[in-house]
Amino acid sequence: MKYLGIIIDNKLTFREHITHVTEKCRKIIFALSNSAKLNWGLSHKALKTLYTGRIQPLLLYGAPVWAEILEKTSHGKKLIRVQRLINIKIAKACRTVSNDALCIITGLTPIHIKTKETAELYKIIRGNRHKNLLIDHDKLPKQWLHPAARIRATDDTEDQTPINIYTDGSKS
Repeated sequence: MKYLGIIIDNKLTFREHITHVTEKCRKIIFALSNSAKLNWGLSHKALKTLYTGRIQPLLLYGAPVWAEILEKTSHGKKLIRVQRLINIKIAKACRTVSNDALCIITGLTPIHIKTKETAELYKIIRGNRHKNLLIDHDKLPKQWLHPAARIRATDDTEDQTPINIYTDGSKS
């Protein structure tokens, strides 16, 4: 049965829905492959915009309904395969690069994490628990804080003994 664009089967496994959505996204990605070659074609910014604007919403449609199924079954692998296809195009990388590395290179959140995030956000908003809400959002590696800017070392020792730090191992 198809209800509001979500295919529901009698056991609520959503296998057919995920298969249908991934096939739809794969067709879009393969159509893009003609215009996204290694040395010419769409830039990585354009491909990333296409992913976040067209493919990701297709993959995440109705996620609050079926997100819990991904943990119990292997349906999440289908979503990961689709994200991997577009990540290879965005990064203009070889097929041998791992999926985790591709997500880091492209700056995209892995789809299984994004699915859980979408489902949790829906629960928070629909549950009216959104007062003083701090929700994570994607940041490019260029926007990350430098580790030295976050870590502060404080010395609250009462005795004034000198601290000796030896970097060469000689203790001299």
